[in-house]
Amino acid sequence: MKSEMLYEPVIPRKGWKGQLDRFIGPGATQAELILQSVPSVAAAIAAPLYALTLPIDWTVWQLGAIAILSFDLVGGILTNATAAAKRWYHRPGQGWQQHMTFVSVHLFHIGLVALLFRGGDGLFFAGVSSYLLLAAGLILASPLYLQRPIALGLYGLSLVCDLTLFTPTPGLEWFLPLFFLKLLVSHLLKESPYRPSDSH
Repeated sequence: MKSEMLYEPVIPRKGWKGQLDRFIGPGATQAELILQSVPSVAAAIAAPLYALTLPIDWTVWQLGAIAILSFDLVGGILTNATAAAKRWYHRPGQGWQQHMTFVSVHLFHIGLVALLFRGGDGLFFAGVSSYLLLAAGLILASPLYLQRPIALGLYGLSLVCDLTLFTPTPGLEWFLPLFFLKLLVSHLLKESPYRPSDSH
């Protein structure tokens, strides 16, 4: 009972603020908001600038996609790791179906990279998508006390596969490491949502 009470979320606000709450978790503190917003904005600026240092004739659409993907992944890693997001995404009633739906939405990210940056690489899309869904399913099907080591092991394996099975995506070498970190580790793991009043 005490463990479940930790995950009782603050009720989302009304209007557009409530829509924001449903993304980042209701009741996010100012420190949490800064931690998830400043680095994501910095990533959205830095990633396209890095891409422009490469001898590639980028389109405006590609640079825009790079900015959006970097913003989403860096922001997603940090947001999903906050206590506010843990309380929201792991509240009572959030189970296998809800988490797999969240993960499955991100197949769009893989398709976008395959289409815009890898010339419609179907093998990349199929391989990465299959690994994502299988890994997420395995983590969620595991006993709670084993989910953290399993998630970290599967994340480590994704890094090895990224280095050995696929040619790097120029300008987006960071994509798969951040992508799997966001979903397999930051989002799926149910961890204690500490509050500011908790002691160190």
